[in-house]
Amino acid sequence: MPINRKAASPVAWSDVCKLGEQFPGVEQSTSFGRPALKVKGKFLILIRDEEHLVVHIDKESRELVMAADSEAFYITDHYKNYPAMLIRIAKVTKAQLHELLEQAWRSQAPRALLKAFSQ
Repeated sequence: MPINRKAASPVAWSDVCKLGEQFPGVEQSTSFGRPALKVKGKFLILIRDEEHLVVHIDKESRELVMAADSEAFYITDHYKNYPAMLIRIAKVTKAQLHELLEQAWRSQAPRALLKAFSQ
């Protein structure tokens, strides 16, 4: 998945939520006590802290995305064995977040939602 990097503008949680609303079945929730977006109860993205988000991503795609933009995307040992990646909020663009959210949604959404979205 290519990630197009333009000058990052500040991204707020409300921006993330608006991007997530574009995909059927996405709802605001919590994960580990933090604000999150989920589809049918499955994790898509959450706020880790004031400077970072955590997004669901398969390990192969994660490596490609991190290699393309290591300033915005990385992992720690904690996430190494999970299909997740950290995002530096100050370094990510809304376009990048949209691409990552769509990828996360497509990997987590039930088939019926995927089918309805593609029609």
